[in-house]
Amino acid sequence: MSAAVVRPMRQEDVEALAEITATSYYEVDARTYQRSWPDPVRRPAARNGHWIRRTSRALVTDPGGCWVAEVEGEVVGGAVSRVRELMWILASFAVRPEHQGRGIGAQLMSAALHHGRGCLRGMFAASADPGAVRRYRLAGFDLHPQMLVTGVVDRSAIPVVERVRGGSAGDVDLMDSIDRRTRGAAHLGDHLLLLDQFRLVVTDHTTGSGYAYVDDDGAPVLLAATNRRTAARLMWEALASSAPGTQVSVHHITAANAWALDVGLEARMAIHTSGYLCLRRMKPPAPYLHHGSLL
Repeated sequence: MSAAVVRPMRQEDVEALAEITATSYYEVDARTYQRSWPDPVRRPAARNGHWIRRTSRALVTDPGGCWVAEVEGEVVGGAVSRVRELMWILASFAVRPEHQGRGIGAQLMSAALHHGRGCLRGMFAASADPGAVRRYRLAGFDLHPQMLVTGVVDRSAIPVVERVRGGSAGDVDLMDSIDRRTRGAAHLGDHLLLLDQFRLVVTDHTTGSGYAYVDDDGAPVLLAATNRRTAARLMWEALASSAPGTQVSVHHITAANAWALDVGLEARMAIHTSGYLCLRRMKPPAPYLHHGSLL
């Protein structure tokens, strides 16, 4: 088999890498999920479309952070990374299973890391796959175990949440300010990508400010706030939007965000461990629940 060639990603590579990441992530989930969790589901078409749009946008904003590995003219892996202010973010990273163990992942990681060479901090989410986790630790990242809460929300436990409103693109400056306070860097134009996919709720009051993007199941997929009480209110607002009887899973909870575990327990949800938040030269953001790829 020919040696892999790592080169800058092109627009015509995006759909092939979408297929590789969808398959790879599903296979990892199938190997590592616990029986009490909902069965793993391969990335559905709608979400795959959002992945393609996000990655296509990264090719415009961060061309130096987007790389693919090619063997005999066929894309077999890739890495997508972004720089936001002084933070480097690894959004997607995958190599086809039959090409793993040949150093391709290390080459892709090196190329993506070079994009963030001037950054003070680094951040990305990782599965529990042992080989990948080993690579990330050897690259100098601290590994912070993540948890998730999952279950059917107890409707009787939902409190009355006040001073929370629907958000819009007009809230981006406020959200960027909260981002800088919680994670050390703004999301900038990434907020527009999130607005395209999720419902946004916002609170901005003298007692605290924050926002949450909420998926169709009622789970916050990105949440940031200036204090834990405000963060908990936003999580309750999200959970309240879930349909009765629906299984809801809130991911990416680090030990620094125990307030989210408390909300989940009050809602009669169960706690499980799930992957890692990988960080370089920074503490886990709080109060903060990160998005899987836009962080």
